[in-house]
Amino acid sequence: MNYQEILDEIGHEFKAVQFEGKVASYIPELANVSPDKFGMHICCLKGGNYSLGNARESFSIQSISKVLSLTLAHLYEGDKIWKRVDVEPSGDPFNSLVQLEFENGIPRNPLINAGALVISDILVSHLSNPKQDYLDFVRKLAGDATVDFNLKVAASEKEWGFRNSALINLMKSFGNIQNDVEEVLDFYFHKCSIEMSCATLARTFLLFANHGQLLGRGEAVIPKSQTKRINAIMQTCGFYDEAGEFSFRVGLPGKSGVGGGIVAVHPGAYSVAVWSPKLNPKGNSSQGMAALEALTTKSGLSIF
Repeated sequence: MNYQEILDEIGHEFKAVQFEGKVASYIPELANVSPDKFGMHICCLKGGNYSLGNARESFSIQSISKVLSLTLAHLYEGDKIWKRVDVEPSGDPFNSLVQLEFENGIPRNPLINAGALVISDILVSHLSNPKQDYLDFVRKLAGDATVDFNLKVAASEKEWGFRNSALINLMKSFGNIQNDVEEVLDFYFHKCSIEMSCATLARTFLLFANHGQLLGRGEAVIPKSQTKRINAIMQTCGFYDEAGEFSFRVGLPGKSGVGGGIVAVHPGAYSVAVWSPKLNPKGNSSQGMAALEALTTKSGLSIF
């Protein structure tokens, strides 16, 4: 498969398309990003890296980090985490309070904000230095010691994080948050602020295409069975109330972030990351969705 040729075709075709959408503005620091950025990168398990556009420019991965924190939390608590967070698609916006109230403080899945806050609470309970320990874990998966938080983004999220504060306090009232609310929120805002390029992000998520093993390093980070489950959660819950649309159009497990990034994996084959800051009304990158649909259409390969 000539992936570079496919990426070049996508880049050429998209030059004539004006994608609609708006850069996330509810986190003011993200509003400073140019809406015209577009990058894409593919990492293949059998070797080969293929890039398009701004693939090596770093951006805030935001909710994509929820997959990595879930992975680490499961290493500490195993299947006990499913007593505190479910694995069902939400069908509601990523920051909805209504569903959480109705279901007694148990989030529908770990990839919506409420679920990720519970996972953050679990990590705060287990990590001696939560922010640094989590960052070290992400750097290990990425094979890149330069991956870091964007402190301006973290501060911006904290200043305007009223809805996340409401979510975590509601869950605290139901007994589903065990640590200090402000400490958990601080950790959550920092982990969402992590910056990566498409190239680094695709390399990081090779773990989920490679049955839980770090490519070329012979180390199994998570069991094959758990990799399958995380991929399944990405497939059904990775795009909030647009997860069905992504499965229909793209056909890969994936996760989006309001920084405009999307990462997806084809188990046994490759991982791919795309970045375009313009978001559709559901909070997903409009150009990113189209680019990944074009990739699986042109290659003729998806998990289906």
